[in-house]
Amino acid sequence: MDPHLLVGLVNTELRNHSESLEDFAKTYDIDQMELIKKLETAGYHYRSEQKQFR
Repeated sequence: MDPHLLVGLVNTELRNHSESLEDFAKTYDIDQMELIKKLETAGYHYRSEQKQFR
């Protein structure tokens, strides 16, 4: 998936349905580090205090 579309989907789920990135990853059975790496390649970094990638 295109990382620019992915970041929108992930941030929406984090905002509306997840307590944390770890919770999101467990809910959707995805590797948290792989997600972080994929989004970092497109210039997005996770901000835990805001609970979103920017």
